[in-house]
Amino acid sequence: MPQQPSELNPEEQESEFVQALAAVERSLAAVKERYTQIQVDRQRQVELGHRREEIRQSGRRNPLPQLKKELREIEQELETIELNLESSLFSWGSIKQPFWQAVRFGGLGILLGWILKSYAG
Repeated sequence: MPQQPSELNPEEQESEFVQALAAVERSLAAVKERYTQIQVDRQRQVELGHRREEIRQSGRRNPLPQLKKELREIEQELETIELNLESSLFSWGSIKQPFWQAVRFGGLGILLGWILKSYAG
């Protein structure tokens, strides 16, 4: 059972505070890094979109195999960037609590349904 803050001596309180502060700093650094990566990916996505349109327009006038190859590469990179950006929206940490609540209450609902069915029929 965790001790209440009033039960800890001052050295333990300070140590616990330092550990919590370090954890917050690590989390903040991770968020900053992810935010920077998202900005870079969005900028790259815009650049690739412009380049794709340029290739499509020039490909209509003069279809070259190297333009088709470059267009395929751009499409693949855009798909990768989209996946990276989508993964920024969802992480296990953000859905962990709702997931387990759904499992818990869904399980209770099923259990309650079985009990009621056994009494009714």
